Amino acid sequence: MYDCAKIALNPARHFLYQTGMQSPSLRQLDIFAQMVAAGSVARCADMLGVTADEIARDIASLEMRLGYRLFEDMSGSVRLTPAGRKTAQAMTLLSQDAPEDWDETAAPAEAPAPPLQPPAPQRQTIMLAAPAPIFGHFQDALSAFEAANEDIAITLDLHVQSVTDAAAALREGRADIAYFYALEEPAGFASRYGWSEPLSLYAGAAHPLAQADSVSREDLAVTPMLALERRSPMRHIIEDALARGRVQLGAPALESDDMFAVMTALRAGTGIFAAFGALARDLGRMDGIERLRLDSQLPAIEVRQALGARAAETPAVEALAEFLFL
Repeated sequence: MYDCAKIALNPARHFLYQTGMQSPSLRQLDIFAQMVAAGSVARCADMLGVTADEIARDIASLEMRLGYRLFEDMSGSVRLTPAGRKTAQAMTLLSQDAPEDWDETAAPAEAPAPPLQPPAPQRQTIMLAAPAPIFGHFQDALSAFEAANEDIAITLDLHVQSVTDAAAALREGRADIAYFYALEEPAGFASRYGWSEPLSLYAGAAHPLAQADSVSREDLAVTPMLALERRSPMRHIIEDALARGRVQLGAPALESDDMFAVMTALRAGTGIFAAFGALARDLGRMDGIERLRLDSQLPAIEVRQALGARAAETPAVEALAEFLFL
C-alpha cells in the first residue's frame, strides 16, 4: 500500500515545479495526496475539515490542468486511473523516497506484509519527458507498452513544455524521449512533427462576441482577457501563438491557474480565454461557454518528438518512440 504522507505537502511542491504549474495547484496536489490516503471523497473531506464539494472541485480543477483523469469514479471508494497511479508515483520519485507498489484501489487500510520473494530482475528504465496533457494523450499507450514489456519501466518528467526544456532534458540525461510544444520546426534541434493542437478563444454563452457570426482582431483588442498566471509556461506558448496570429487581446481581467475561477469568470462574461489541447476540448463541452467564431484562423500549436543520444543504441527507447508516434 502506498504511504501517501510521502507525496503530500513538501513532495507536492517538487511535483508542482516538475509540472510547471503554479499556485493554487499546490493545494490541489496536496488534496490529491490526501484523497489517495483517505480512499473516498467523504473521508478526505472529514480529514481536512472541508466539504465533499470542495474536494471534488479541487480534484476536477487539477484534472483539467493536467489534461487527464486521476480517479475512475469519485463516488464511494475511489480508484486511481493508470494515469493517476503514475502521477502519484512521479510525485514520490521526486520526493527521493523509494517507490512502493500501488494497490488497485486507494483504500487506506494497511495490506499484510507479503512473504519474502527472490529479488526481481533489474528493469530497464526509459525516461519520458512531456507536458502533462501530452502524457494524458499517451496514458493508454504507455500502459499497453509496459504490459507488453515487463522488463521495462517508464518514468515521467512533466516539466518539459518548450524546445528549450526538451533540449535541456535530453542533454542532461533527464529524458530519453521528449515531447514539446512549438509553433514550427525549431532550427538546430532534431525533432519530428507529431500533430497540431488548434488554438481557440472562448467566452461565456451570453457574451456579445459569443453570439457574433464573425469576430475580428479589432473586436478582440478591446475585450478583456482571462489568462493563466504569468509564470505559467502554457501562458507563454499561448501568447507566442497569438502574437504570430496578429491577435492583441485586451488587458487581463483575471490571471489564474484555477480553472474553476476561469470558468466562473467566462460564464459571467468577464472576458475571453485562449486554450488548446485537452483544456480547449473540455471547455468546448461545457454548458455556458462558447468558442468564438473568428474571421480568420489562429496558428496551431505543434506537438513534436525528440530523442536523446542513447536512443540509437537502445532498441527499447526507439521502440517506445515509434510506438507512441504511431
